[in-house]
Amino acid sequence: MTTILKIENLHQIFEQGTVNENHVLRGINLTMDQGEFITIIGGNGAGKSTLLNSIAGTLPVNQGKIIVNGEDVTRKSVMRRSKQISRVFQDPRMGTAVRLTVEENLALALKRGRPRNFGAGVKNKDRNFFKDQLATLNLGLETRLGAEIGLLSGGQRQAITLLMATLQKPELILLDEHTAALDPKTSITVMELTERLIREQALTAFMVTHDMEDAIRYGTRLIMLHQGQIVVDVKGEEKQNLTVAELMDMFHRNSGAELKDDQLLLS
Repeated sequence: MTTILKIENLHQIFEQGTVNENHVLRGINLTMDQGEFITIIGGNGAGKSTLLNSIAGTLPVNQGKIIVNGEDVTRKSVMRRSKQISRVFQDPRMGTAVRLTVEENLALALKRGRPRNFGAGVKNKDRNFFKDQLATLNLGLETRLGAEIGLLSGGQRQAITLLMATLQKPELILLDEHTAALDPKTSITVMELTERLIREQALTAFMVTHDMEDAIRYGTRLIMLHQGQIVVDVKGEEKQNLTVAELMDMFHRNSGAELKDDQLLLS
């Protein structure tokens, strides 16, 4: 099995050396194999977003290494990592160019990691390809190639952003609470689409979520953070059969912290 992501002794310290010093990540070690779909949960300040931003390159690393598909990317910029890593943000307005059309946004995504030139922005062969890809979303978006993407609903934009993130199959896709801003019905639709795209393309995915039930329902592996450390790591049959109550009990046994309900953990 190919190792896609390897994190070695990762520390992130904010305002180091001051009275406000905050040691957010405390020696994270994680290995992620090709095709794994990890869901990651934890309370406020546990380090979820800090870990994802460290992998993405938006936060410089204080200590440790981040290796993607055998390549040390610890000191590489977000742009240089974009050939290997794609990302879907929580806010549907991010990840797309608001004033560009659906097809123009897709064309930009198709060129990710490729040389750029002064040719036509959207070629006819690409337009047909985009129609076929949009049709797989089952949202009728294949008829709206010329619509400004900013005029679409949040769910439609998030679905297109998912498609954009997977047009050039990434070595790793980061999902940053990408359904948190959607209404419950739309959130379910986007999560089902997410699961299907990941499964059909055999993608390696890392999803931060605020929803404990989603963390259990989706993915092949579940990780829980507490005070900057991994306190739960389950996969396979153990994860498939997991309940919220059992997960909370695991958290208590492994961290020593007491939880009264899942809102305490995930608020």
